[in-house]
Formats: sequence, C-alpha cells, structure tokens
Amino acid sequence: MKILQNVIVNQVLTESSKNQLLGKYKSKRLQLQKESEQLRFELKKLEKTRTLQPASLRAHFEKEINQRQEKIKLLEFQMEQLEILPAGSELKEREVQSIIDVEIGADWDEIMATKTIVIKDGIVSEIR
Repeated sequence: MKILQNVIVNQVLTESSKNQLLGKYKSKRLQLQKESEQLRFELKKLEKTRTLQPASLRAHFEKEINQRQEKIKLLEFQMEQLEILPAGSELKEREVQSIIDVEIGADWDEIMATKTIVIKDGIVSEIR
C-alpha cells in the first residue's frame, strides 16, 4: 500500500542563498509598498470624485492598506533575522508530500518518523 507523507525541506544558509533570500524579501517589500501607494491613490481619487463616500468603502481601503503594511513589517523582521543568522544555519523552506510504501511487517514508527530533505545552494545535500 502507498500513503502520502509530509516531508520538510530545509535550506542551508550560505552567502549566496542569504543574498538570494534578501533579494526576494526586498522585491516582495517593494511590491507591497507599490500596492499600498496605489490603494492610497485610488482612495484619494474616489474622495475627490464623490461628494458622498460610504464609510464602508473607506474602511475597506484602509483595511487593505493596513494588511500590506503588516506584511511589510513582517518582511523587514525576516530580513533582520536573516542578517543575524550565521552561514550554515538551516531554514525551513517548505513542506512537500512524498509517497511511502507500507508493507506488512514494516516498522510503523520508522515510517511515520518525520523525513527531512536538506538543500544547499539549490542542490540536495542530505535526506534524513
């Protein structure tokens, strides 16, 4: 019988992977800042064109802007933490699913033990 099992994928932090992650975080932050500015612009545009603006519409825009600001704060925190981490640290990158064969007489605890794949600079370096 075959079953699905979650497998954790960890990334070993190297200078190149650190720079790559920082670049990814910075581009996400820039995108969120652009979206926030666009929402502010749209809100001002609506305020000027409409004399009676529903409060719910303004609240919706403010909610969307605040959500993006929170994501920006989280990204900035992640960038700070990334700067602190030394090379060789392992970061959980994602989880994937794997198909596992289960046969009669197999050790269930061993089958259910959490499996981990370790990636270093885009190459699988270890499977635990």
